[in-house]
Amino acid sequence: MDARRLHVLYEDNHLLVVNKPCGLLVQGDKTGDETLADIGKKYLKKKYKKPGNVFLGVVHRLDRPVSGVVLMAKTSKALERLNKQFRQRKVYKKYWAVVKRKPKKKKDKLVHWLEKDREKNVVKAYDHPVDGAQKAELSYAVLGKLNDHYLLEVNPLTGRPHQIRVQLAAIGCPIRGDIKYGFRKPNADACINLHAREIIFMHPVKKTKERIKASLPENQFWEQFLVFDKIKIKEDDWI
Repeated sequence: MDARRLHVLYEDNHLLVVNKPCGLLVQGDKTGDETLADIGKKYLKKKYKKPGNVFLGVVHRLDRPVSGVVLMAKTSKALERLNKQFRQRKVYKKYWAVVKRKPKKKKDKLVHWLEKDREKNVVKAYDHPVDGAQKAELSYAVLGKLNDHYLLEVNPLTGRPHQIRVQLAAIGCPIRGDIKYGFRKPNADACINLHAREIIFMHPVKKTKERIKASLPENQFWEQFLVFDKIKIKEDDWI
């Protein structure tokens, strides 16, 4: 991905917020592939003609096949303060997920205990506490049905690896294209239909409430769901 094509949603002296395309790593792994953080540093280096190394701290991650809003910090002070907000669960995140099977409830709160197999990079969900497993919570609401798919709005209350993917799969609703967690076939582009739609946080320096929204991926399947974009679920309405 060319740094010039980086989809910047918000930028100031302290923050860089971008809309990550699916298929791109946020941070490096054993593949050695170029990451969003690498591209962000190149973007800053070129835009501001910075000599030497450029600081850009990743505040949170999205899985490789997931698209949407990613928040990064341009200073160590901003990174430290944003990390604190995430630890204290003061950051509101909204995702859109497309599933084939309708959940039993129109809205619900899911609680599981997640155990990760690091060698296989897969997570298993339990409905009861298990030694070594982390508690994971999310709320979801069904926005509507389009053809034979359902669009869910998801609010993760914790930040566990693969959390939304494995928790929805645990109730029999794997995300479209997510063969790792039970969907029957992959999408043609190897992505899954999970998009980080919006993030709300307190600016680490200005102390203002920031609400940043990421447009949907530019493909025909995703764009048909824009019909549901006017449906508003307030933060206070989550279970």
